[in-house]
Amino acid sequence: MTKKGMKSVVWGALLAAASGLYSGIVAAQSQFNLQTPQTPIAQKIFDLHTLITWICVIIFVGVFGVMFWAVFKHRKAAGHKAAQFHENTVVELVWTIVPFFILIAIAFPATRTVIEMKDTSDPDVTIKATGYQWKWGYDYLTGEGQGVSFFSTLSTPREQIEGTAPKGENYLLEVDNPVVVPVGKKVRILTTAQDVIHAWWVPALGAKQDAIPGFIRDTWFRAEKVGTYRGQCAELCGKDHGFMPIVVEVVPEEQYKAWVAQQKTKQAAGAGAGAVADGKGVYERVCQACHATGVAGAPKTGDKAAWAPRIAQGNDKLYEHSLKGFKAMPAKGGAPDLPDAQIKAAVDHMLAASK
Repeated sequence: MTKKGMKSVVWGALLAAASGLYSGIVAAQSQFNLQTPQTPIAQKIFDLHTLITWICVIIFVGVFGVMFWAVFKHRKAAGHKAAQFHENTVVELVWTIVPFFILIAIAFPATRTVIEMKDTSDPDVTIKATGYQWKWGYDYLTGEGQGVSFFSTLSTPREQIEGTAPKGENYLLEVDNPVVVPVGKKVRILTTAQDVIHAWWVPALGAKQDAIPGFIRDTWFRAEKVGTYRGQCAELCGKDHGFMPIVVEVVPEEQYKAWVAQQKTKQAAGAGAGAVADGKGVYERVCQACHATGVAGAPKTGDKAAWAPRIAQGNDKLYEHSLKGFKAMPAKGGAPDLPDAQIKAAVDHMLAASK
């Protein structure tokens, strides 16, 4: 084969490899790429990710293309002998200047995007997200919903988790109480934690921030499209790390106001002296994080041997222990403002299940 023919084969192979790589990226985009962005900041993160990916692809093709060409062109079988040279000024200038401009090309848009990600000023709604093992607590601090507070817990049935029932469409990505925000409004999320490090992450909204005990950190988003967006804790926070999802519902302004009114009415009713305590509901929302599995020294619900000495003490003694000790339990997923009647009702539910 002539030299011209060999060049054609080499360049053809390189073009085919590049084309195949591009086709593979496009085909796998829906499975392995970032989620479709739903906020301006998420779109900028997505664009930055795409830009840097293509820069890496170009560098990869260029470097390995030159390397393979050099190996093939200067092989011993073609009659070439190894050249001896040191301290080539031109080569050293090239491999210093070219990477410098590549870094500038990456750093400029990256810095601009990071600065916008950190601009949490002038929010329309401020929400504090507190991570627990293993659930999220939300407090609306400003805006129409000021004063609304609730816990958001995984609502996937235990049967699905244990494999005795078919997995649902949103397996491990569904909660009993989603975060509800108005469309088109800037929402600031303050993150902290009560026990270990968690992370509040909703990819489609471009929001991700660590939740660290003793610290307040923040992130923000402005959703421009009504819909339900799902995320997860992005830190390995314990054995049930995968069981504390995040669900954000973006709704129209009027629907948001109606939701706020409903939440405030519910909280007022729950605080009333005559409120009916739902022991099973309180247990599932607050207590089962530890008592369902018997972690952190909590007696496992349904374990007769573990509960026998406690049952022998009598209900009054158990109530007293629970009411006094409960303030130490939030670090494991409790609620410091839970009414005494609801704590007692949860104890009754665990007793009934463990006798």
